[in-house]
Amino acid sequence: MLETPPAEVPTLSLLQNRDDPDGFASALGASFERFGFAVVADHGIDQTLIDDAWRYTQEFFALPEAEKRGYFTEAGGGQRGYTPFKTEIAKGASLVDLKEFWHVGRDLPAGHAYADVMPPNIWPTRPEMFQPTLTTLFTAFDRAGDTILSAIARHLGLTATWFDPAVKDGNSILRLLHYPPIPADAEGVRAGAHEDINLITLLLGAEEAGLELLDRDGHWLAIKPPADAMVVNVGDMLQRLTNHVLPSTTHRVVNPPPERRALPRYSMPFFLHPAPDFLIETLPGCVSDTNPNRYPTPITAHDYLHERLVEIGLVKK
Repeated sequence: MLETPPAEVPTLSLLQNRDDPDGFASALGASFERFGFAVVADHGIDQTLIDDAWRYTQEFFALPEAEKRGYFTEAGGGQRGYTPFKTEIAKGASLVDLKEFWHVGRDLPAGHAYADVMPPNIWPTRPEMFQPTLTTLFTAFDRAGDTILSAIARHLGLTATWFDPAVKDGNSILRLLHYPPIPADAEGVRAGAHEDINLITLLLGAEEAGLELLDRDGHWLAIKPPADAMVVNVGDMLQRLTNHVLPSTTHRVVNPPPERRALPRYSMPFFLHPAPDFLIETLPGCVSDTNPNRYPTPITAHDYLHERLVEIGLVKK
């Protein structure tokens, strides 16, 4: 395997958002405009909560295959509960990804307007503390995401609260990812080259090597965040909303070198989505003579999500 050059994505601190919000918004926006990615330290999610979530994630994926598959609902498009190994495929890829995962969504009250398109969560009977821990972590990610979106709004010249109504009761998903050990003759990679669907993704667990982004010059750059930092990237919905001012960058998770192939890899991405009825319509401030509107026809977040889930094999036509 060729040595991948180290990434130059800067590490920012969310503490700056408190002390110098304009400076943080500018630095975050600059990193997104250059890479589509940012590395954010001091993100505020409690480390004990994260450690507990890692432990229960590993315990769940260590359960017998038949038990895990009991939480898989093929008709659900992988939006809640368990999705088995070798199910998801990157758009345009010929080989499925070498991963399995679990999805936690937003809990809605009975009779909520979005209940028909945002199904209730599925929970395993074990590990015992899986449900309360992951429910708490979902909320913590949600709050961190709101802070990042507020900075993005300021960078775009919008009010700091512009995204608040867009993501209220949004269809966000916390994904617990398990990449099992890789056999020597494995076909495919842990996650093929792809772009995320949502507004932004907040990722924990990127300290373990493998995550790479495709830079403008066509070279793959390894993302190597400091311990306990969060990797944040722009998704296709935000790219569309901003008319590519903030780009959704292609990224992948490559297989480890031979000496580490016997080790599993875990990560926790939080895919921050708007509400299903949010209209993804190009922001006027992101249209100019040199950057004409690429998307004159708006689309709802739900319809866009459905199109993409079909493309990656989680929803059947």
